[in-house]
Parts: sequence; C-alpha cells; structure tokens
Amino acid sequence: MKLDDVKKVAAEKGIKVGKLRKAELIQQIQLAEGNDPCYATGNADTCGQELCLWREDCN
Repeated sequence: MKLDDVKKVAAEKGIKVGKLRKAELIQQIQLAEGNDPCYATGNADTCGQELCLWREDCN
C-alpha cells in the first residue's frame, strides 16, 4: 500500500500523520484498531494475522 493510501486510512481513524514514517503510521493504525502493532517487526510469518490489511507489505 502506498503512503498516501496509508495516510487516508490514518485520517479515517483520527490519527495525526505528522512526520511519522510509513511503518510507524501503520503501527499507530494497528493500535487504534486494538491490534498488536506488529507491522515491519519481522514477525509476519508468526503473527497469525492472515487477513491483516498490511500483510502484503509486511516484512
């Protein structure tokens, strides 16, 4: 997902984008959704979140 798309999702969740990097922003979105902020932590193979919106980009 492109950064502009991530920013739109963040705005919908009421998250201020500011100068957050993409990974930080996605983690804030995950927190706002009540999920573990696991994006880009290297745990994609073991997180168990197969339907995660960020799964395709996660590493």
